[in-house]
Amino acid sequence: MTDHTIDFEVQAREGEARAGILTTRRGPIETPVFMPVGTAGTVKGIRFEELESPELDARIILGNTYHLWLRPGIEVIRACGGLHKFIGWERAMLTDSGGFQVWSLGALRKITEEGTEFRSHIDGASCFLSPEISIEIQATLGAEIAMAFDECAPGEATYEEARRSMELTLRWAKRSREAFERLQRYGTARGSERVREALSGSGLEVDPLATASGSVTTPAQVNNLRHRQALFGIVQGASHLDLRRESLERTVEIGFAGYAIGGLSVGEEKPVMLEVIEEIAPRMPPDNPRYLMGVGTPEDLIEAVARGIDMFDCVMPTRNGRNGQAFTSRGRLNIKNARYAEDQLPLDEECKCSVCRRHTRAFLRHLYQSGEMLASILLTHHNLAFFLDTMRRVRQAIRSGQFAKFRREYTEQLSSGLG
Repeated sequence: MTDHTIDFEVQAREGEARAGILTTRRGPIETPVFMPVGTAGTVKGIRFEELESPELDARIILGNTYHLWLRPGIEVIRACGGLHKFIGWERAMLTDSGGFQVWSLGALRKITEEGTEFRSHIDGASCFLSPEISIEIQATLGAEIAMAFDECAPGEATYEEARRSMELTLRWAKRSREAFERLQRYGTARGSERVREALSGSGLEVDPLATASGSVTTPAQVNNLRHRQALFGIVQGASHLDLRRESLERTVEIGFAGYAIGGLSVGEEKPVMLEVIEEIAPRMPPDNPRYLMGVGTPEDLIEAVARGIDMFDCVMPTRNGRNGQAFTSRGRLNIKNARYAEDQLPLDEECKCSVCRRHTRAFLRHLYQSGEMLASILLTHHNLAFFLDTMRRVRQAIRSGQFAKFRREYTEQLSSGLG
């Protein structure tokens, strides 16, 4: 990148595992790091005060471009001074590009060279998202890290399907980078009439004078859009290792501040996912952060760290918590099970979170069976505490040269069962 909008330093290594510091304008983030997912500007089921507390101490969360664009709309967020001010979160954020959400709509979307047409899941309205639109939306949101717009091929995609998707992602990556550079320098992106219409319809105002010169942003918006951001590229190619290697090489040629592996945990078998990570992560530029998108379980995090990954996000801690499932040091616990009706133990005897210090499995099951919202809140808190504490322990193990031992003991304990 032409400007150092983030700084990344690897400070310790053990095998492929790395521990480092990712510094943004909002402060340092120790890696490997797990990033809670805040789809609609909120991490479901937990207050920001809890995420910021010493117990959890989440230094970075995600925002979702697709969902925030559709509701409340970019014009609302811009009027409120950007996503940080709108939601009241002062720490770092990463926004995804919206590509995965659009891909997940399946038959409701149509992919072309220019971008993706789809029907809103909210009201069925016709929408259009492209690299230029995604980058402009993310600039308005103002997160410290933005993602290039990509197309995700399913895990079982044929070689031909995966290559077509990879080639399109690479062309979109180049357009994303070009739009990003224009926005960061001038507060303006240049796009087709179709792009300007789509942005106008989504609430991003279009100045007639700016439109005549190809700009989709008014001069008055320049200051709002010129938050210094870092842009990450995304490696695609489904389960085909040669396509993944080619995608990485050509994405690095375009040039990004960090690199992500996308399109995993979308239907492929677990060994296939790990094979892709093992093949690609060590080949990623050593001086840039490496991000594995949308993965995964605690076991997945440990195994991906062992293969060189620095950053993770996943909805599992919050989603599973709302559905009555707790992650523990001895595997997953389903609080709905009748066996916990009189169980006086905490969710996890080894966990030091406030939920485990105070509440029993019996009480948590009662809350869940009664439909009390507190059940989801407490289970979500515990799950996030468990994931974030796991990553703290991973960082400590790498820095002390004990990661191999930690990995072995952690995995053995997880597989030992709840008893």
